[in-house]
Amino acid sequence: MADKPTCSCGCSCGEAQQTEKTVNRIIFPCAGVANTGQITNCAAIQLTEEGYGGAACTALLATGAKGIVDAAKDADEVIILDGCPARCVGKIAEAQGICVAQNIVVTELGIEKKGSREYTEDDIETVVSAVWEGKGRTE
Repeated sequence: MADKPTCSCGCSCGEAQQTEKTVNRIIFPCAGVANTGQITNCAAIQLTEEGYGGAACTALLATGAKGIVDAAKDADEVIILDGCPARCVGKIAEAQGICVAQNIVVTELGIEKKGSREYTEDDIETVVSAVWEGKGRTE
C-alpha cells in the first residue's frame, strides 16, 4: 500500500477528509497577510472541523510537490479560497493542472480587502457558508 503524502509540518495535507457522502475534498486557502487572506485560512480550518473536506498547504502545492499535486488531482473536489481578485491560489492550481470544483473569492462576497489582519467571525462565516452553498462552483 502506498504511503499517504504528508508535509513536514506534520499534517496530512494530501489526505482530504471524507464527508458523510464520502466525497474526497481538498481545500486550498490563500492565507495571505491581508484580512481577506487570513479569513480564507480560518474558513479552511473551520470547513475541515465541520467535515466538509481537508485543508491543505497552498505553498506546498505551489512548489509542485508530487504528493500534494497527485492528491489534489485524485480528489473528488478541489476548493480554492482566494482572498482577492489577484486569485493567486486559483492560478497556482491551474499551473499544477488541478481541476477546481469551487473557487470562492472573498472580496466578491462583499468583504473589503484591508492592509490589516482585522476581520470578524461573521466574515469567516460568510466564506464558510458560501462554500457549503456552492457559490463558487465552476463548470
